[in-house]
Amino acid sequence: MSVVLKIGVALMGIWSAFVVAGELAPSANYAANPATLTLIDELVQEEGFDRTELITLFAKVEGKESILKAMSRPAEKTKAWYEYRKIFVTDKREREGVEFFAKHKQTFLRAEQQFGVPAEIILSIMGVETYYGRITGSYRVMDALSTLAFDYPKRSTFFTKELKSYLILSREQGVEPLDIKGSYAGAMGYGQFMPSSYRAYAIDFDDDDKIDIWNNPVDAIGSVANYFKQHGWKPGEAVIVGAKVEGMVPENLFNDGLKPKRTLDDYAQAGISVAQPPEPPLDSNASATAIKFEVEEGHEYWLGLHNFYVITRYNHSSMYAMSVYQLSQLLAAQIEE
Repeated sequence: MSVVLKIGVALMGIWSAFVVAGELAPSANYAANPATLTLIDELVQEEGFDRTELITLFAKVEGKESILKAMSRPAEKTKAWYEYRKIFVTDKREREGVEFFAKHKQTFLRAEQQFGVPAEIILSIMGVETYYGRITGSYRVMDALSTLAFDYPKRSTFFTKELKSYLILSREQGVEPLDIKGSYAGAMGYGQFMPSSYRAYAIDFDDDDKIDIWNNPVDAIGSVANYFKQHGWKPGEAVIVGAKVEGMVPENLFNDGLKPKRTLDDYAQAGISVAQPPEPPLDSNASATAIKFEVEEGHEYWLGLHNFYVITRYNHSSMYAMSVYQLSQLLAAQIEE
């Protein structure tokens, strides 16, 4: 083997080790990072930030290897449906959800009436995301977003934009950027909004002239409802229905993207039909997406409708959306009693 080839193989081995670890180790000093300085230039020129203040801020930011590792193994990509479901659809989340609803019942009902989103869907989102605000994340948002913006090349563009939005948001809300904590991905508050979503969809739902989804459950409830309305939630329509499969159905009809592409009639002709037609009956021309979930002994089949797709706008995963929906059904049975 030539010296050049040996060196190339060695370098590939080193790079593979980095990739397995979940990307390169985080930078030691973000204040001196060229990508940071580029972002600072943009914030100074476009948004009127003070350069010295930003450099001082980024000198205090800490890159976190644990964040890079967490990004490499999200539950949506490492677990089968029956394993994933056990994390979120639990007696504890149901019990705490009923308690949280009781404390904020009038706010949930007002949000449902104003935005057309069922109270149990809003409640379930908050349950899945943060146990109803009890567990909102332990990472400083500045650390999380900076680590992913500057040391996670795969999604650097996305997280750089979120970091920029976060700094603008911090100034708008009058908070110290280093004080706010959230998830390893930089999501914040009861509903785990990313900074751009906070700025676009969070609302002042208690009319106190402040938008606070970090500590204010009223604003958080209204903001989640507004998020769903803005993403096209259709009041009164079904979310997802069980399906039955007959004959030899092409495998490529299942899990073919989150956005509905075919009609229920198209699926019926292919051998995938609604197992138990709901009331009111579904329009055979309604768009749907066929989903096959792995269970402990085989598979289960579903037809996700438009509102199911809307749930996936919160987290682009059919397993996530299904967990939210199933938890919401357990909660609905309790809070409507």
